[in-house]
Amino acid sequence: MESRVLRHEVKFAAATVRYHDLEGWIRLHPGGFERSYPARWVNNVYFDTPDLAAYRENLSGTSRRTKLRLRWYADTPSPDAAAIELKHRQNDLGWKSHFPIGPFDLGAQSWMALIRTIRKQLPQAARLSFDAHPEPILINRYHREYFERPERDVRITLDWHQTVFDQRPHPGPNLRRRANLPDSLVVEIKFAAADRAIGQRMIQGIPIRASRNSKYAIAVQSILGY
Repeated sequence: MESRVLRHEVKFAAATVRYHDLEGWIRLHPGGFERSYPARWVNNVYFDTPDLAAYRENLSGTSRRTKLRLRWYADTPSPDAAAIELKHRQNDLGWKSHFPIGPFDLGAQSWMALIRTIRKQLPQAARLSFDAHPEPILINRYHREYFERPERDVRITLDWHQTVFDQRPHPGPNLRRRANLPDSLVVEIKFAAADRAIGQRMIQGIPIRASRNSKYAIAVQSILGY
């Protein structure tokens, strides 16, 4: 299922020691942001080509970019439900295609078996995209907190405690050997294209600088040793 709701995602990165500064900014914000969802763990398997085409697209800043990932929520390697997500970006706007996937167990399946399990559950169009990104490159996971205005037009997410696991040399999922990743937190402020003026007002006064910050790109650099 594709969601063609176009939205902006403005990202900020900072050291984790700035967490309380950011939390205070959100709590005192005149926009009235409140916690809108319980904090939870976000887990992703990112797929790419052997030569990391999606990663290179992200670095180059080409006008249209796509990333493919398997995503699930909760602190477990064996979720009851997950989804394949195609994350599309056209210049400054993004949207997602979302395809539900049934239960699996990363600790009990090889990558070959897991890929077969996923592929069988995808519709034809999504299968073509999945086949175009055949390699599991990495797993990343982080703790996410959610804040929204009462009007539900602007959302802030705060991600930290990120870990990354290199999958390239492994026949099955590697969940033990972590990559060396800088200690940081990422703030994303998200709003629909139609709410751009409101979203830009909500960003004013944030105590850190906006930056291009792709978790996938940074994770790839960490496993490549950059």
